[in-house]
Amino acid sequence: MVRALSIAVVLLFLSGCSKKFDEEAWKTRGAEVVAPFKKQLKATLLKGLAESPQAAIATCRVEAPEIARAVSNEGVKVGRASHKVRNPENRAKEWMTPLIDQYLRGATEPMAVVIDEQTVGYIEPIVLQPLCATCHGTAIPATIEASLAELYPSDEATGFQVGEFRGVFWAELRR
Repeated sequence: MVRALSIAVVLLFLSGCSKKFDEEAWKTRGAEVVAPFKKQLKATLLKGLAESPQAAIATCRVEAPEIARAVSNEGVKVGRASHKVRNPENRAKEWMTPLIDQYLRGATEPMAVVIDEQTVGYIEPIVLQPLCATCHGTAIPATIEASLAELYPSDEATGFQVGEFRGVFWAELRR
């Protein structure tokens, strides 16, 4: 009797939790939060690339984290992560790893997951674009390679093909 009651309480609790987590609503919210970060980052990278690939490297290194901080606020944090990082600060958080594994196996859609009682995680794939191949592709010019090696001695973020999964944009959202 006690065991049946315990199971009923657990099932009631779980059904209540599932009603509180509307994945589609959180995916919409996550996409809205990540959009300004993506837009500002792209504009900044294009500006840097117009100057030179070296300027684009500086943009990714210095300005991208600043843009992420500026777009983040109380209750919302955004960033980038990957399975192959250039900057160790962009290593995937624990909650992201299984989702990144899904992208590596071919998933293509944004995802939202409950991280804890107060936080929902949102993640969407970054696919390598032609403009990013200069620094992340398979045929990186020697001068760029030398700069990357100097700035990022443990760089893992090269060897990608255009159109290949490169990493993720993410957001942590307060529930």
